[in-house]
Amino acid sequence: MNCFTLTVTDHIAHLVLNRPEAMNTMHPLFWRELDQMLTQLHAGNEARALVISSTGRHFSAGMALETFGGAVQLDDRSPEGRAAVFDLLTDMQATFSKLETLRIPVIAAIQGGCIGGAVDMVSACCLRYATADAFFCIQEINIGMVADVGTLQRLPKLMPLGVVKELAYTGRRLPAAQALGYGLVNQVFDTPEALLAGALQTAKEIAAKPPVAIWGTKQALHYARDHGVDDALKQMGWLQGAIWSNKHVLESVTAMKEKRGGNFPPLAPLQSFKEIGQ
Repeated sequence: MNCFTLTVTDHIAHLVLNRPEAMNTMHPLFWRELDQMLTQLHAGNEARALVISSTGRHFSAGMALETFGGAVQLDDRSPEGRAAVFDLLTDMQATFSKLETLRIPVIAAIQGGCIGGAVDMVSACCLRYATADAFFCIQEINIGMVADVGTLQRLPKLMPLGVVKELAYTGRRLPAAQALGYGLVNQVFDTPEALLAGALQTAKEIAAKPPVAIWGTKQALHYARDHGVDDALKQMGWLQGAIWSNKHVLESVTAMKEKRGGNFPPLAPLQSFKEIGQ
């Protein structure tokens, strides 16, 4: 991989953006590698939580603007060309949506600038931790376009709509302290080292729980976010009935009493239907 490193230790996957010299900007190879790794993590069952961190001065400066003058061509000269923009964006959106639909929780550890496409990316994560010097910027409006890969769809579900509108209309920076107050980030740390340690500690706590219960919790939370209470309660009944385990509950209670970690089976590995028989 050119844009990332990925390790899995003690059931915790750690994905690191590793192009600090380019401020971890996003170009087609970034998208391709991220998509491949998320697909791999989703299908596997070794990791029980994912931490995404970065290197250098900024978490990510967002889209590499030179990409639009080279590898990616957006044709605005005909209705057919403009229609093709929809399919291009759908493909890009699908990669960040994999963070949201991943079978395990995703924690973003953000230092420095989280700009443009990086806001799209971290808004699809479950939890966001930040350094005190971190900031968030919906940069797209500053370059004459609408943010189009998830920011405007997910941020209003994470923080007050009026704040999102202010950021989206002005392109202003949102400092970490304000982001904490609005609920966009869960905790602010003084240094990148403390940030990563805090993110990994949370991942460790998550990884100690029954993986299928964590999976079910993520499913229920996302469903409840997008549906009414009545529908969400029905979905909760079906979900709990599908994954309930007396054995897991007994092991969890026993482990707490004995002050030890629980012993739980991993999620079943997944295989694409298209790959069966290969």
